[in-house]
Amino acid sequence: MKTIFKVFLLVLVTSCISVKAAINSDDDTNISDHNAAEAGIRLVMEQQERDWNNHDLEGFMEGYWKSSELKFYGPNGLTLGWNNTLERYKKVYPTKAESGTLNFVINDISNIERDSYWVMGEYYLKRDVGDADGVFIIIFKKIDGAWKIVADMSC
Repeated sequence: MKTIFKVFLLVLVTSCISVKAAINSDDDTNISDHNAAEAGIRLVMEQQERDWNNHDLEGFMEGYWKSSELKFYGPNGLTLGWNNTLERYKKVYPTKAESGTLNFVINDISNIERDSYWVMGEYYLKRDVGDADGVFIIIFKKIDGAWKIVADMSC
């Protein structure tokens, strides 16, 4: 009976160690995936700042999903589609005086589901025509291996 108990205990301990190792391995993978996603998203937003600050609105829009399903929600309501969003930017920011210098402050990047993250933050525009500041929530999704904004709410 003692032998059976020792074998049972050995199997139980070994199983617990295996399960814990698997859980820790998944946690490490999730942390690694999150860190890679966050780094990729930050790179997109850093490039957007550079493009905006050069008044390159088309370049800035490369961070967005080039789809009619893109959603942008701002003070003037909902804009659907990549082309419509670009046209909106061109109308509101026709010159460097209106677009100014952009600075993002990222306050949170959180996973929503596999390959989808939200980014919460602040934007600061220093402009000749008057500064403009606000907040945003952006939804990023990895599409064809690249991080793209699929929804943006800025005010």
